[in-house]
Amino acid sequence: MDRRENPQAALELLILKTLAAGPNHGFGIALRIDETSSGLLRVEEGSLYPALHRCEKAGFVGAEWQVTDKSRRARVYRLTKDGRKRLKEIERSWAALNEGIRRVLGWA
Repeated sequence: MDRRENPQAALELLILKTLAAGPNHGFGIALRIDETSSGLLRVEEGSLYPALHRCEKAGFVGAEWQVTDKSRRARVYRLTKDGRKRLKEIERSWAALNEGIRRVLGWA
C-alpha cells in the first residue's frame, strides 16, 4: 500500500465507489454506504462533507446544486474522469492491503 494512503483514503474510496453507481447528494452517499455495508460502516456529516470537498478540490468529483425528489436544494456530486482513474488506483491499493491482512490472519 502506498504510504500516502491513510484513513482518509478509506473514506475517499467509499465515496468514489458510491458515486461510480451514479450521482448523489451527501445524505444519499452516507445512506448508500450504510445500506450496502449492512450498517457496519456509518459516515458522519463531520467526516463526509470535508472528504467530499477534498475530492472536489482534487478533481475527483464534480458538484452542482439540484432540486431533489423531495423539492429540496441539494449539492449533487458526480464522479469525474479523474475520479474514475483514482478509484481504480485506490481499489488496487486497498485490495493489496486486504490481501496482506488476509495472509497474516491466516498465518496466526
